Amino acid sequence: MRIQQLTWMAMLVAIAVVGSMFISIPTGVARAYPIQHMVNVIAAVTVGPIGAVLVAFVTGLIRVMTGTGSLLAFPGGMIGACLAGIFFVRTNHLYAAALGEIIGTGVIASLIAVPYAKLLMGSTFGAFFFVPAFLASSLTGALLGWLVLSRVKQLRPSVLK
Repeated sequence: MRIQQLTWMAMLVAIAVVGSMFISIPTGVARAYPIQHMVNVIAAVTVGPIGAVLVAFVTGLIRVMTGTGSLLAFPGGMIGACLAGIFFVRTNHLYAAALGEIIGTGVIASLIAVPYAKLLMGSTFGAFFFVPAFLASSLTGALLGWLVLSRVKQLRPSVLK
C-alpha cells in the first residue's frame, strides 16, 4: 500500500473513533454508531473492500480497547465494510456501496451477532433484538456516507474516479 492510502485509512479510523465518542444512539443493550457506517461507505469507495475491512477492524479494536465500543463492533463494522466495497467494485455506483453497508451490517452482521454475542458476551438476546438496532445504525450511516461522497463527487469529480 502507498503512504497516501495508509494515511487516508488512518484519518478514516480517527474520524470513526472520535465520531463514535460524540454521536451514538441508544438502542437497548447495544448502541448505534452511524459514523462508523458512514466511514465504512467512504472507505469502501476510496480504498476498496480490503482497505475498508482494515479500517473497520482497527476502528473496532481502538473502540474496544478504549471502552467506547463493544465486541459487536467487529462483525458489524467489518462485514458491512467488506460488502460495501464489493458492491462498489462490481457496480462503480455510490448507492451500491451504501446498499452493501446496509445489507452487510443491518442484515448479515445482525444475524451473526446473535451467536457471537452469546458466546463472547454472555448475551441471551435473539435476532429480533439485534436486527432493528444494526439496521437503524447502518441505514443512517450509509446514507450519510452516500451524501458525503455524492457531494465530494460534485465538487471534485477527479477525487472519485
